Amino acid sequence: MRVLFLASLCPKTGNCTTAERIRCHIEAAGHTCILRNSADIKERSDVTTLLAQESGVEAALAIHLYKGGRHLLDLQVPFGIVFGGTDVNEDVKDEKKRAVMERVLKKARFAVAFTPQMKEEAESLLLSESSKIRIQPQGIKTQAASDFSWSDFLISSGVEANDVEGVCVFLLVCGLRRVKDPLYLLNAFSEWHASNPQVIFIIIGPKMDPVFSEEVEERVKRSAGVYLAAEREQDELHAAMMHSFALVNSSISEGMSAAILEAMDLGLPVLARDIPGNAAIVQHDVTGLLFSSPEVCVIPLPYPSLAL
Repeated sequence: MRVLFLASLCPKTGNCTTAERIRCHIEAAGHTCILRNSADIKERSDVTTLLAQESGVEAALAIHLYKGGRHLLDLQVPFGIVFGGTDVNEDVKDEKKRAVMERVLKKARFAVAFTPQMKEEAESLLLSESSKIRIQPQGIKTQAASDFSWSDFLISSGVEANDVEGVCVFLLVCGLRRVKDPLYLLNAFSEWHASNPQVIFIIIGPKMDPVFSEEVEERVKRSAGVYLAAEREQDELHAAMMHSFALVNSSISEGMSAAILEAMDLGLPVLARDIPGNAAIVQHDVTGLLFSSPEVCVIPLPYPSLAL
């Protein structure tokens, strides 16, 4: 079977990683998967052109009800949908987008939610048949680069060469866009660094929103102990995780964070903002720590070697 698969393919992002994993799974099952970037589709005619170029498409799949799913509405082949997270958590608040997403969900043969909470949210906010939405937790695979240099990574991120020994790195992995809210903890970590210079906060990920990325860069420049690292290949990112003290997630909205799952797989402690997507995979005080404010994240948590 030839399957057309639409997803956001911004390099070195969780969405891109998830799409590649799904593509590999489809092809391992003996099918042909035609993976295309949903962001490249601007007009309805673009889908027609794509189908003309890729003859013999028998089915389709998309990640994100709105960004990917709306492009499948005119297709004459059966299709399925994978919820992305922001579709159910954020885009549903826009009446026009919600109407489109309900049409997509109605026409789709099936929909996949990564967590029971996401399924419940979709059922409560969108007109859908409960039996149509299946729960399938996201799978991950980690592999750290063997030739990774931690000191080189820190220095390239802006840490002074004399300060790389003994630093305690809290790593925030995210594409620079507002929904990831990378500035949420910036002041709190900068203040912590002032009282304990060992503690530093590194934000790493691609610049997905150019305007917001500039804002992040400017704020980071003015914040002691906070650094902005260039995006890395996945195996290098996993190596950086392994050298860090903890992974941080401060997103406003998440479906199922691949970075959190990868950190858990690598044995890295996780500090995550208490939102439904994170609470679905992080059990507070058991598999990680959930926080509801910057102060709660950096002050009361039990870091024995880093007492304030």
